[in-house]
Amino acid sequence: MCSIPSSIGNFCNLQYLDLSYNNLNGSLPDIINGTKTCNSKSPLPNLRELCLGTNQLMGKFPNWLGELKNLEKLYLYNNQLQGSIPSSIGNFCNLQYLDLSYNNLNGSLPDIINGTETCNSKSPLPNLRELRLESNQLMGKFPNWLGELKNLEMLSLYNNQLQGSIPSSIGNFCNLQYLYLSYNNLNGSLPDIINGTETCNSKSPLPNLRVLHLGSNQLMGKFPNWLGELKNLEKLFLYNNQLQGSISSSIGIFCNLQYLDLSSNKLNGSLPDIINGTETCNSKSPLPNLRELGLASNQLMGKFPNWLGDLKNLEELDLYNNQLQGSIPSSIGIFCNLQYLDLSSNKLNGSLPDIINGIETCNSKSPLPNLRVLHLGSNQLMGKFPNWLGELKNLEKLSLDNNQLQGSIPNLIGNLSDLSSLDFSSNKLSGTLTEQHFWKLSKLEYLHIGSNSFRLDVSSNWTPPFQLRTLSMGSCHIGPAFPAWLQSQKNFEYLDISNASISSSIPNWFWNISYNLEYLILSHNQLQGPLPNSNIGEFLPNLLFLSLSGNQIAGTIPDSIGHLSSLEVIDFSSNNLIGAIPSTINNCSSLIVLDLGNNNLFGMIPKSLGSLQLLKSLHLNYNKLSGELPSSLRNLTGLDVLDLSYNNLSGQIPAWIGTAFSNLVILNLRSNMFSGRLPSLLSNLSSLHVLDLAQNNLMGEIPVSLVELKAMAQDYDMSISSLYDNESSYLYEERLIVITKGLSLEYNRTLSLVVSIDLSDNNLSGEFPKGITKLFGLVFLNLSMNHIIGRIPENISMLRQLSSLDLSSNMLFGSIPSSMSSLSSLGYLNLSNNNFSEKIPFIEQMSTFKESAFAGNPNLCGTPLVIKCQDEGTDKNQSDVEDKIDGGFVDQWFYLSIGLGFVVGMLVPYFVLAMRRSWCDAYFDLVDKIVKWLLFRRRVTYTRNHAQRK
Repeated sequence: MCSIPSSIGNFCNLQYLDLSYNNLNGSLPDIINGTKTCNSKSPLPNLRELCLGTNQLMGKFPNWLGELKNLEKLYLYNNQLQGSIPSSIGNFCNLQYLDLSYNNLNGSLPDIINGTETCNSKSPLPNLRELRLESNQLMGKFPNWLGELKNLEMLSLYNNQLQGSIPSSIGNFCNLQYLYLSYNNLNGSLPDIINGTETCNSKSPLPNLRVLHLGSNQLMGKFPNWLGELKNLEKLFLYNNQLQGSISSSIGIFCNLQYLDLSSNKLNGSLPDIINGTETCNSKSPLPNLRELGLASNQLMGKFPNWLGDLKNLEELDLYNNQLQGSIPSSIGIFCNLQYLDLSSNKLNGSLPDIINGIETCNSKSPLPNLRVLHLGSNQLMGKFPNWLGELKNLEKLSLDNNQLQGSIPNLIGNLSDLSSLDFSSNKLSGTLTEQHFWKLSKLEYLHIGSNSFRLDVSSNWTPPFQLRTLSMGSCHIGPAFPAWLQSQKNFEYLDISNASISSSIPNWFWNISYNLEYLILSHNQLQGPLPNSNIGEFLPNLLFLSLSGNQIAGTIPDSIGHLSSLEVIDFSSNNLIGAIPSTINNCSSLIVLDLGNNNLFGMIPKSLGSLQLLKSLHLNYNKLSGELPSSLRNLTGLDVLDLSYNNLSGQIPAWIGTAFSNLVILNLRSNMFSGRLPSLLSNLSSLHVLDLAQNNLMGEIPVSLVELKAMAQDYDMSISSLYDNESSYLYEERLIVITKGLSLEYNRTLSLVVSIDLSDNNLSGEFPKGITKLFGLVFLNLSMNHIIGRIPENISMLRQLSSLDLSSNMLFGSIPSSMSSLSSLGYLNLSNNNFSEKIPFIEQMSTFKESAFAGNPNLCGTPLVIKCQDEGTDKNQSDVEDKIDGGFVDQWFYLSIGLGFVVGMLVPYFVLAMRRSWCDAYFDLVDKIVKWLLFRRRVTYTRNHAQRK
C-alpha cells in the first residue's frame, strides 16, 4: 500500500494513466510537480484519461485536478474521498466522463459552478457526457446548472440524500438517455409540465431519454401526463414512493417501454378495463415491448383485466399485496413469454380454473410454457388442485399457501422436474402423499406443506430424489415411526415436523443430520426417550432454534446443551424432564428465549442464568424449583417475560425486580411461597401488562405507587409479538395461563389483549387501593381472598376495559357503587363474602350477574338476592296509591269523552230526525238502550278494579 506521489506531475507527455484496482491510500497530493519540468502552465499537460478507481484514497478533491485542461475522462469511483464538490469542477472544458461514485462526498451540490469564461462556452462542462455521483452523502436540492449540461447523456445521483422537488427544468436535457435519482429524499409532486420542447426542438421533452429511475423517494401526487410523452423511454422505475390516484388508460402509449415498476405506492382504484396504445404504437396490442410490470404493494382493486393478456412480450407480472378480487380467468394461459407471476396477498376467490387457454396461442404442448415462478398464496382461493398446474414444465417455484384449497394433490406434481420450491401450507388439503408425488423433484430444496391434513405414505427404505434445505410438514401425519428417510437429507437449514403423530424415540443418527441446520421444530408429538449426552454442539454448530415442547422427553437436560453456543431459542416445555437446570446453559450467550416450563425440574435456579444478557423471555413455570431468586437475574436487563409460577420458590420478592427489568411486560410469580411485603419499586415497571403474584404468602398493604404502572394506564393494546425482532424468536409463540372468570385460560395469539393484576389468595391488608382506578387499560383485576378493607370507590367506572373483577372473600364494606352499572365490558363479577350493605344497583350491566356474585354479604339486599330491602314495602304501597289516582283520572276522562261523543251524536242527526216523526221515535228508543248498557258496564268495571286492589 502506498500513496500517489506529487512527482506524478512530471509525466509531461502522459495521455493515459490507469492506477485503478490497487491498494493506493492516503490523500491525493495538494500540489503536484510538473509545471517547470514540462514548461507548461499546468501539470500533466497532455493527460486525457486518469483512472484511480477502486483504491482507498481519501481526503478532499484537490485543486490541481481542475488544471488538467485536456482531461477527457476522470474516474475516482469507489474510494473514500470526502468533502464537498467544488464549484471549480466546471473548469474541465474537455471533460466527457466524470465518475466520483461510491465515495464519502457530502454537502450540497454547488449552486453555481465555474467554467463558462474559462471554456469560452455558454455553459459549464460543455463536453460532459456522463456524470456519476451515486452512492455518496450529497444533500440539498437539484441545482439549476445541471440542466445546462447540454451534451449530458447520463446523470446518476442515486443513493444520496438529495431533497426538494424535481424541477420542471429537467426537460432541458436534450441528449440525456439515462437519469438515475432513486434512493434519495426527493419529495413533492412530479411537475405537471416540464420544459424542453422548444429547447430541444422536439415535439416532446427529454426526447432521447431511455431510462428514468425515481424509485425510493418521497414523491407524491398523481402520475403526470408528460411521462406518457417520453417516446423513447424503455425503463421507468417509480417504486417505493407515495404516488396516489388510479392508473390511467393512457399508460398504453409507452410504445418502447420494457420495464415499468410502480410498486410500493398508494395507487388505488381498479385497473382500467381498456388501455390505449394500439394505434399510437402501430401494434395489435398496447405496450408491445413491455417485459416487466410491477404494481405490487398498492391499493389496487377490482378484477383481473383482459388487456393484461394482450401483453404478448410480458415476462414478469407482479401484483402482490393489493386488493384484487374475483377469480383467476382461464385466459391467464395466453401469457406465452411470462416467466414470473405473483398475485399473492390479494382477495382473489373462487376456484382455480379447471382448464386454462394458451396451448394453441403459444404453439406449445402446455400452457404458460415459460413460466418459472407462480405465487398465488394468501388469497381466498378454494376448490381442488387443478391438473394443469402439474403441466407447467418449466416451473421452479409454486406457492399456494394460506388459501382454502381442498381435496388431494394429483400425482402430476411429481413431474415438475425443475421445481425448487413448493408451498401448499395452511390450506384444507388432505389425502395421501406417496413417493409418486416426488419422484422427479430432484431439484426441490424448499417444501412447505404444513397445516393441512396430509398423510405421508412412503416405504421405510425410501430415499428421496431431492436434498432439501427447508422442510415444513407441521400437522401432517408422518408417524408413528420416526421418518427414516430424513437420514438421507444433509442440507437441512429448517426442519419442522411438529404435530406429526410421531410416537417413537429420536434416533441417535438424527442429531448429526445436517451441519447447516438452524431451525429444528419437533414439538407436539409423542417423542420419547432422553436427550443425547453427546456433544451435539459439534454436529449442530449453527442451530438457532430448538423446540421439543409438548412431547414425552424424559431424563435430565444434558450439560452438553451449553455447546450449542449459537442458540437463540430453547423450548423444552411440557415434557417429563427431571433434575436440575444445568449451569452450562450460560454458554448459550445468544439465548433470547428459554422455556423449560411444565416439567419436573427441581433444585435452585442457577446463578449462571444471569449471564444470558440477551434473554428476553424466561419460562420456568410448573416445575419444583425451590430457594430464593438469585440476585444474578438482575443482569437480565432486556427481559420482557418472567414466568416462574407454580414452583416452590421462597423468600421475599426482591425490590431489584422493579429497577432491573424496565422492559418487563409479563411478571408471573403465582403459586409459590414468597412472603413479606410487596415492593413499592414494582411501580417502576412502566411496560408491565400482566402482574400475577397470586397464591403466595404476601402481607401488608398494596403499595399506593401501583398506580404508576404506566402501560396499564393506556387504552391501547401492545402486540406481544413485537417483543422479538428477529426471525428465530419470532417463531416462538408466547403463551400465558391467566386465572380469570373462575377458569384457567391460555392466551397466546391474543396475549396482547391481556392487561391483568392478580394479587389473590395472599394475606394482604389495608384499604382498597383507590389509585387502581387510574389504570384505564385493566382487563382483569383479582384481589380476592385477602384481608382488604374499605369501600369500592365510585370512580371504578373509569376502568372501561374491565372484563373480570373479583373482590370476593375480603372485608370490604359500604354500598356497591351504582357507577359499576356502566362497565359495559364487565363479563364476570364476584363480590361475595364481604360486608357490603344496602341495595344492589341491579341495572344495566349489573343486571347480568346472578345471585352468586353477591352471596355472603349479610347486609346486602335487592335483586338478584332473595333478601328484599326494607323500603321495598313502602315503595309498593306508594305504587298502589298512584295506580288508584291514575286509574280514577283515566276513568274520568274516559267517560267524559263518551259524553261528548254522545252529545255530538245527538246534535248531528237532530235536524234530520226532526223532519220525520217515525224516524225520531225509532232513533231515541235505540239511544235509551245504549245508555242503560253503558251505565251497567261502568258499575261492573269499578267493582272489579277495587276488588283487585284489595
